[in-house]
Amino acid sequence: MNSTTVLFLKRKFQEHYKQHPPQSPPQLNQREWGFLMFDPGSGMYRHKAFYNDQEMHEYIQYMAPAHVYHSTAYYEHPSASTMKEKSWLGADLIFDLDADHLPNVPDSYKDMLKSVKKETLRLIDFLLDDFGFEEDELYIAFSGGRGYHIHIRDPKVRKLDSAQRREIIDYVSGTGLKKNRIFKKKTIEGDNKRSKVLVFPSESQGGWGKLINKKLITYLQIQVDDEDAEKKLMEFKAIGKKKAIKIIDTINSPAQLEQMKNGNFSALSSIPVEFWENALDKIIPTIKVNIDEPVSADIKRLIRVASSLHGKTGLKVIPLTIDELSGFEPLVDAVVFGDNKIMINVIRASIVELKNECFEVEEGKNILPEYAAIYLMCKGAAEFMEVLK
Repeated sequence: MNSTTVLFLKRKFQEHYKQHPPQSPPQLNQREWGFLMFDPGSGMYRHKAFYNDQEMHEYIQYMAPAHVYHSTAYYEHPSASTMKEKSWLGADLIFDLDADHLPNVPDSYKDMLKSVKKETLRLIDFLLDDFGFEEDELYIAFSGGRGYHIHIRDPKVRKLDSAQRREIIDYVSGTGLKKNRIFKKKTIEGDNKRSKVLVFPSESQGGWGKLINKKLITYLQIQVDDEDAEKKLMEFKAIGKKKAIKIIDTINSPAQLEQMKNGNFSALSSIPVEFWENALDKIIPTIKVNIDEPVSADIKRLIRVASSLHGKTGLKVIPLTIDELSGFEPLVDAVVFGDNKIMINVIRASIVELKNECFEVEEGKNILPEYAAIYLMCKGAAEFMEVLK
């Protein structure tokens, strides 16, 4: 990024912050702040503290940083130059959901963000249903880049250490989940013989058991809806044509469906263990949440400030309620710059998907709306040339 581009971006960020300053986190005076500047090689400015909103606003408006962060932790002396001297008082529980941590993420920025939103909604279900947090205890924000952040600022989580936070991470990510703990084997006494049967999780037991029960029933229904259902079932050992038909009829029965919700899969006892294990391999990835695990375990992390601008996109960090998240369109709602025409020198051919427009730009001179031009400059894909009248 050349000096002309740096000066242009700093001026645009400065103009924005004068009208729309970032939001302060709770207990502003106990947070450490950090900044990355547009100037190449300037490094991270940190160990900064503010004691009121005005002081913070004036500093950011004057410096116009590319990235603005505050600590997830609370400190007695946040501006101290060493972590020991800061005197840690606790930390919010943070979840960072980013496209970098998703399997098979789409190439399109728009589709990528749709995938991350689905992951975020899955995590919210875990936090509300399994951990019992209230909706108003979850602070959600679009990161301005490739995903979403969730902060839990409830005092009861602040003193959790890294190991305790790791247990929460393991739960939502399904780490250590064992198949033999899901499908337990139970011995049944019969007429002069003993037999072992699988015990399935029920919808009523909560946690992963409830989620697996629901997904397993859905998986079964999808299998029998397939026109080749009989043939696919008969590929498993010990399932012939008659058994396959009986299995299909059982899964399609409303009465049996209710039994399965209660964990009673006895009518499907002819299905071999291999089938259930194969089903688990397919449904567990649709339940677990892929998060940036080191972020959640870190009790001294810096996180992006609400309503600040992301220096690699020019998009705004947007705070959201759970109700707002579903309808939120990041590539429309987080765009803050205008439509003035800007001439730029594109140094890397790129695609820009913003404000329901798609711009495919080649290397060399291009004229784009300000918001699209700033996006490419922030990405390092273009240099500023001039503002057109």
